[in-house]
Amino acid sequence: MAVPREEQELDSLASLEERVTRAVDLVSALRQERDQLAQKLSSSEAESSRLAAELDHLRGERKQVRTRIEKLLGQMDLLSAS
Repeated sequence: MAVPREEQELDSLASLEERVTRAVDLVSALRQERDQLAQKLSSSEAESSRLAAELDHLRGERKQVRTRIEKLLGQMDLLSAS
């Protein structure tokens, strides 16, 4: 039993409509995921910058402490030499 041509065309159209709907849903989901990932990236970059600044600050403090300790050790050497 052959399927009438009009019914085949309607089935093809319904199939195409279903595929287009799935494609639109997929694109929408991918865009939403992209936006979420962009937000995470932005947050991560901000955190990285903050941590880099903190690291620079701590390195500066360490250098100051090292200089002060070297100065104190030099003074102790002068005391033990006298």
